[in-house]
Amino acid sequence: MKAMAAATKSIAGMFREPSTYRPVEFKHSADLIGDKAGRVLIDHFARETAASSDSKAKPNIIDERERFDRLANDLKSYAGALAAAAENNPTTMTDSMRMKPGEAMGGGPLGTHVRSEEQLSSIPAEHAFHLMLQTCTTCHSRYRME
Repeated sequence: MKAMAAATKSIAGMFREPSTYRPVEFKHSADLIGDKAGRVLIDHFARETAASSDSKAKPNIIDERERFDRLANDLKSYAGALAAAAENNPTTMTDSMRMKPGEAMGGGPLGTHVRSEEQLSSIPAEHAFHLMLQTCTTCHSRYRME
């Protein structure tokens, strides 16, 4: 989880200051998140891990397995969209990667997600990043002990 947090901070820094955009680093960070999301994250928080006294995971992961798994898979999709954006923008952070003022963000605290890969590929990378952050926040607030 710490590696995912560091990768997220790296991407956030590049969106905050586009002149620091480094496509290889951006893609590496997105790939790292994607590699640790989806099935890897689902398996990590399997019954034994969720029940461990060393884990910060709440036991409701077991009861809400389908919802947790969907969030883990959404995280992987958003990370994939970010990696694709880096491949499609190999020199600078282009305007097409950035959200426009007043653009609807979608998502929200209940973890609404982009429902298709086609829809995900049509939104700016910054929007996918925000949806990824909302997914992380939703998961942590629902399934992580303080």
